[in-house]
Amino acid sequence: MATLLTDVHTHSTFSPDGVSPLEEMLKTALEQGVAFYGVSEHVNYDMLVAEEDGRVYATERHTDVEDYFHTARHLQEDYAGAMNVLVGAEFGYADDARVSAMYKALIEKYRPDFIVNSIHTIDGVDYWCGSTFYKEEKGERVERDKAETYKEYLALLLRSVQADYDYDIVGHIGYPTRYAPYADKSMPYKEYAQEIDAVLREIIARGKILEVNASGDSPLPNRDVLERYYALGGREISYASDAHATTRIMKGRDKVIDMLKEIGFTYITVPCKGEKIKVEI
Repeated sequence: MATLLTDVHTHSTFSPDGVSPLEEMLKTALEQGVAFYGVSEHVNYDMLVAEEDGRVYATERHTDVEDYFHTARHLQEDYAGAMNVLVGAEFGYADDARVSAMYKALIEKYRPDFIVNSIHTIDGVDYWCGSTFYKEEKGERVERDKAETYKEYLALLLRSVQADYDYDIVGHIGYPTRYAPYADKSMPYKEYAQEIDAVLREIIARGKILEVNASGDSPLPNRDVLERYYALGGREISYASDAHATTRIMKGRDKVIDMLKEIGFTYITVPCKGEKIKVEI
């Protein structure tokens, strides 16, 4: 029996940082033999509210959700019978009731097939910009303590898992490690066991899916975190290239699948309209 390929968490030019148009992304995925392809354009209401409050370093273009869902639903119909196109979204979490209310309204209006809930920002500033890793001390810019920074992120991550809006997947755990200035950027389980356990137990208790994101130099979360998730009884896992261009679709999938098999996982979980489709690996 042929292995069904899945890639559930991708972006196109509908997202502010997308490179390839959605039509090209879908065409490429089909050519690569993808069976379940999930589009999850950025919905950065965390940034939107922060901009309105004047709390961010720069204003960015935001996804036109009306245009996106309208276009994507038509393309979904076009590909019916050839490839399962899932029309979803990636929400940027923030500790803000206004953000939560906007996400609930979006869900009610557009009924996404799935939602990836991710952390990109803290206090309205994306980790990729680097400033979150520094503080002012005696008039100088100095690095914040690594453990302090990462524990702050993990506390925010736990609150994001507990979000009061509906979502399916917990996205790219360990996101700050990609941009941290530290010589050792890693966030090993053994050093943050208490905080990571709290997150993993919450994911399992709430029936959410843990994403393995392959868009960086190494998958997120770390293997040791995935092993701990499995040891705690977690079995719901998804693969994500997090592709923003056609050249990145299915990136690192083989290595991710090999790692998951070595840990003990036997299937990938694909969320669609409240259901969980189990795809053997």
